[in-house]
Amino acid sequence: MIPTRNVLGRVPPWLWLALLLTLWLAGLGLAPLIDVDEGAFSEASREMLASGDWGHTTLHGADRFDKPILIYWFQAASMALFGVNEFAARLPSAIAALMWCLAALRFAEGWLGSQVERAAVGIVATSLGVMLIGRAATADALLNALMCWACLDLWRHLDSREKGPLRRAFFWMGLGLLTKGPVACLVPGMAVTLYLLSCGQLRRLREVLGDPLAWVILLLTAVPWYAYALHRHGMAFIDGFILQHNVNRFMQAKEGHGGSPFYTLLVAPLLMLPWTPLLVGVGARLGKAWRTPVTRFLLCWSGFALLFFSLSNTKLPHYLLYGLTPLMLLCAQALSELRSRALGLALAASQLLLFGLLSASQHMAGWLAERTADPLYHTLLSTAAPGPAWWLLAAVGALWLLVWCWPKGCLADKAVLGALLGAFWVVLAVLPWWAEALQGPVRDLAQAARKAPGQAVTQWQTRQPSFAFYLGAPTPPGGASVGTLALARKDRLPAQDTDLRTVAESRGFALVTRAAPVLVPVPGAASAASTPP
Repeated sequence: MIPTRNVLGRVPPWLWLALLLTLWLAGLGLAPLIDVDEGAFSEASREMLASGDWGHTTLHGADRFDKPILIYWFQAASMALFGVNEFAARLPSAIAALMWCLAALRFAEGWLGSQVERAAVGIVATSLGVMLIGRAATADALLNALMCWACLDLWRHLDSREKGPLRRAFFWMGLGLLTKGPVACLVPGMAVTLYLLSCGQLRRLREVLGDPLAWVILLLTAVPWYAYALHRHGMAFIDGFILQHNVNRFMQAKEGHGGSPFYTLLVAPLLMLPWTPLLVGVGARLGKAWRTPVTRFLLCWSGFALLFFSLSNTKLPHYLLYGLTPLMLLCAQALSELRSRALGLALAASQLLLFGLLSASQHMAGWLAERTADPLYHTLLSTAAPGPAWWLLAAVGALWLLVWCWPKGCLADKAVLGALLGAFWVVLAVLPWWAEALQGPVRDLAQAARKAPGQAVTQWQTRQPSFAFYLGAPTPPGGASVGTLALARKDRLPAQDTDLRTVAESRGFALVTRAAPVLVPVPGAASAASTPP
């Protein structure tokens, strides 16, 4: 007989909050910043703090239009409080991830049943995609949190017709406009539109869009900074942010981030790990979900976001997270009703597979090193330090087995506790190891460059913005010259350039400079100069 007693439901809310906060803050500063995204966001925020100009962002001193201003304000404020370090750069994303989890809890608590809420928090907090983006110093965790709160309040309005939730939703979307742009309004707006259309209540869209105060709240939240940016930068802002980083990202594959039409079908299940087996349960109850108003809304939200970003020519894994949160809520509902021992075993196997593969990082790195054609990554992966101690891995594995073999508690309890245990292992051991393997040399060479104060530093045929963050100064593109240090990939250094001097090197990267030219005396020049006219 399968135990059905729910133990996690009896855990006090304050203890859940403390557990989630610990998960998101644990080891936040252990891993070096990952280039390019984490390095670029963090360096732009550091430059904002250093310049004192909080109205716009720069990267290596040049205007940066990739994203709006809100995440940079949060990161720069965090650095002002906690210093210029990895913890401060990632803290806003970690807090946003916590708010993301709480939005899922509130959604489940209000409409999916009391047995679902803890499962919802557990699934959102420990899904691979959320774990990664919630600890990254980028804008995506903040956008996902704001989008979840917007959709939560929009559903509250649809369910109750109260104006308060509607106006809050417009506030969240205004903050989303300041975080990443129009997508913050597009996804919640289309979720509502498709839901009302599917219910034959499209006329209610006037009610949603017709509240003047809601629009005033949204416009007062977002428009002042946009107006300032347009006034300050003119067409450069329109071309850089609106056209290049919004319209063109949808119409063209930017920076080589393309993908097949089946990209979503392949990547979304990976981002859901270790909860992917629950999608079977969601599929089995799809008809019932469509007949129930709140789960129909979740399906409209997920369906639009996943389809829209499948059609986008620029494909990145974190884009799919905009449509995976409602799927996670549906998975939480399936988990709370889980009675199938076979599906429980599938969840246990999925956890074991995911955390087992991640724990074998050193062997995986060696396998990847043999197959990559990139000389830099071959060096980085093949020379990585040993992974976590085997006895520590064995201890974590024993605890995980104890959780799953625990005679009391339902399958949902075991699945959530096992996933949380694995999540702590990943954030404290696995992610720091990978970050150190790939980014440690960049950080180390930046620290070496700091020992030459006053000397100009550039980056030569490489793009590692975290180097500037660790150096504490912009490092624009440039070559090696006399009196200038340059960060370079060793495999791209010209072999025949005998004037180059290596100042320091670390696993595939080098700090180089150029030797001063040697003056060769010209016969007769000195005597001619000393002869009086």
